Amino acid sequence: MKRREPTKRTADKAEKEKEKEVFAEISLDQNGTDSADEDDIVDADGNLIFGPFETVDGEEGEEELPEIIPDYASDDSDEETNNTIGNVPLEWYAELDHIGYDINGKKIPKPKGASKDALDEFLDSMDDPNAWRSVLNKLEGENVVLSDTDLDIIKRIQSKMIPEKDYNPYEPTVEWFSSQTETQPLSAAPEPKRRFIPSKTEGARIMKIVRAIRKGWKKTTEELKEEKEKALPKFYDIWAHSDPDAKDKHMHIPAPRMSLPDHRESYNPPIEYIPTEEEVEEWKALDPEDRPQNFIPKKHPNLRSVGAYERFVQERFDRCLDLYLCPRMIKNRINIDPESLIPQLPSRKELEPYPTALSVVYEGHEKRIRCFSVDPTGKWLVSGSDDCTVRVWEVLTGRMVKSWKFEEPVQDVKWNPNSEFSILAIAVENDVFLVNPGVSSKEVDEVTDEVFANIWGKESPSKIDWKKPSAAASALGHRVILNFSKNVTTVVWHRKGDYFSTVCPDAGGAAVSIHQISKRQTQNPFKKSYGLVQKVQFHPKKPWLFVATQRYIRVYNLIQQDLIHKLHPGVKWISSMDVHPQGDNVLIGSYDKRLCWFDMDLSSKPYKTLRYHKSAIRNSTFHRTLPLFASCSDDGTLNVFHGMVYDSLDQNPLIVPLKSFKAHEVVDSLGVLHCEFHPIQPWVFSCGSDNGAFVLKLFA
Repeated sequence: MKRREPTKRTADKAEKEKEKEVFAEISLDQNGTDSADEDDIVDADGNLIFGPFETVDGEEGEEELPEIIPDYASDDSDEETNNTIGNVPLEWYAELDHIGYDINGKKIPKPKGASKDALDEFLDSMDDPNAWRSVLNKLEGENVVLSDTDLDIIKRIQSKMIPEKDYNPYEPTVEWFSSQTETQPLSAAPEPKRRFIPSKTEGARIMKIVRAIRKGWKKTTEELKEEKEKALPKFYDIWAHSDPDAKDKHMHIPAPRMSLPDHRESYNPPIEYIPTEEEVEEWKALDPEDRPQNFIPKKHPNLRSVGAYERFVQERFDRCLDLYLCPRMIKNRINIDPESLIPQLPSRKELEPYPTALSVVYEGHEKRIRCFSVDPTGKWLVSGSDDCTVRVWEVLTGRMVKSWKFEEPVQDVKWNPNSEFSILAIAVENDVFLVNPGVSSKEVDEVTDEVFANIWGKESPSKIDWKKPSAAASALGHRVILNFSKNVTTVVWHRKGDYFSTVCPDAGGAAVSIHQISKRQTQNPFKKSYGLVQKVQFHPKKPWLFVATQRYIRVYNLIQQDLIHKLHPGVKWISSMDVHPQGDNVLIGSYDKRLCWFDMDLSSKPYKTLRYHKSAIRNSTFHRTLPLFASCSDDGTLNVFHGMVYDSLDQNPLIVPLKSFKAHEVVDSLGVLHCEFHPIQPWVFSCGSDNGAFVLKLFA
């Protein structure tokens, strides 16, 4: 008789009996809790305590795994640290007494010993028995003593062993999947008949769609496409009749080739290509962009003696910039007569009179002449220099008539344009002196002194201190001294001679001041400045004031106290400005070699921009009565132009270059510092250096 096999129910019952033998039986009380003592399974923090597990099979010799700490058993990415400032280098706080701030905004003091020097660290290492096993924690700024386990891991790593001591790299392989390929199907049931018979449900759906198409309820794909095309807006296809082969024709424009080396770049150039010491000094004095070449030719005995080219990388970089940033395009040439493009200008003989030759040289100043001015009668010339003197010259003879000595260099000097008075305005550092030179007629001098005598009896509030000179200064012609808080660089007279304006670029809102002599009053028309003020000019006919900053020119109406025009010359730094006697045209010069003519009736941008100078333009000026204007530059040249302004608005101003004078020498990168026309005659004055002397010249 065969033994009866145990049923499934019998096996489950045996399994439950086995579990009862392995795990301790826990009976529930009436409240549904375990009968075991709660103190035995909960620690002081309220965490559950898991005791050691017994083996299920009860096999002896099986290794028990260590207890698992649920907090940080294998990951310490969110472990709290004493350093709450974040992952920030502590070098940022090396010179401070703290290492950051906590969540309340309070400073976190440095740990003890954080600011020790090398000697203190050495002494501490001698006293500390654990110094050899201490490591600096840069995040918290303190030393951490390594445990025996850490040292054991370090030793195993140094010995090229696995850091974990109990890790077995040769565990037996567990084949989770069989290596034998099963080729037989899991089920060999035959395919059902419904797999080979058309579906009745799909047939009903198809017939429903067919009936809808026949009765016109449903439209085909072609009909929907046609309706969609009809609903689209109609546009003319500009490319419909284009040449289809045009897309395949790529107009490749090759990059321009670099210029081939010449004899100067040879390692053994001819003698005529080797510069002299004077030519080398002139080459070094030029700006890098103005030099004809970027190197000085040198002679070498052989090719191996040639050193490395210092500018090789820079030139390759500039070449790459040219290829990358400079676009190339094909321009179709137009067959046109070049002479037809040149404007038809009148002959220079038809534009006479204008200055043509040097006439008079005024010598006497010991240092560089910064400014000069001509009196309204044209008989006298006054000049100011860095030698702290102001001198009055007779125009026709070049004879010096008077001289005044000051304590500081003279910044600007202007003669009153009203011929009824004889007043000089001299700007010296923070002061402006109003002087009666005493070179005019006796009647004019008496009228001038009477004007100054009447102003002291009046009391008027003024932001600038008007001082009365001493008796000794009065004997020399000084009448009024105006004291400013900043240096005065420019003095400009109004055409009537009662008003004059001064410019103090560093004074902020008080950079521009307008003074009235008859009322002994000073006003600041602007509360704030919109830039560094360079020059100011009065309109010759209207109560307008032109204010030139570094890049813009603003025109203000002094009566309405409103901005009328804003001119945009497009230059980097304005150096000079003058207004045409008719008042509708403005001439400016800039330090970037540009001379701009503005027609305010035409546009706020320059009507003409002239680039005849090779260096910075120092001054530009109009003639008071003749159609002439001139400009002077640091390249030592003085250019004279014909500038005719017509009364008709349909005709643009006519500008014709007339004469270019090599007026003065260039010394310390400075050439002609100032130029001005004679008020009546077609003469022009200039100041600069000549044969080591600082002189003024008259070209007539």
